[in-house]
Amino acid sequence: MPAAIRGYVRVVDKIGKAAGVVAMFLTFVLLAILIESSAARLFFGVSHIWSVEVAMFTMSAYYLLGGALSEQDDYHVRMDLFYNRFSPRTKAIMDSITGLLVIFYLVFLFTGAVSNTHWAWTNKQVNFSAWAPPMTPIKLIMTVGVLLMLLQVIATFFRDLSKALERSLE
Repeated sequence: MPAAIRGYVRVVDKIGKAAGVVAMFLTFVLLAILIESSAARLFFGVSHIWSVEVAMFTMSAYYLLGGALSEQDDYHVRMDLFYNRFSPRTKAIMDSITGLLVIFYLVFLFTGAVSNTHWAWTNKQVNFSAWAPPMTPIKLIMTVGVLLMLLQVIATFFRDLSKALERSLE
């Protein structure tokens, strides 16, 4: 494979891994939010109107930013009716084909995410709740998460294509 593709795969893998590590730490942030909310209610009789929404936003950031690492580590769901019976090269060919379909889907998802984030920013969109937090930050995280996933799926496509062509990506 050309050096540019090898470099792309290396860089995207590093970025995806870094985003995944950030996402892993978000579980501790989520835990702290939920503990604080429960403790405030239990010990002080105070219920925060923001805690449930911040917990939902944190969980959303967790799975959106963790998608690239999940793809990189091959933790996604796969229908396995025939796949395990295939040779490694046939698996790589099948993964390349399905990778192109996922890339097609993610391009449209990314386009929609950019449009949605732009709309939220220009219209100062807020969530319809008593707290009414701005929606731009979570939509920006959504857009970044989808972009990272798209970049990672392209890198995975290159990796699968190199296996299908029986060439080294290293």
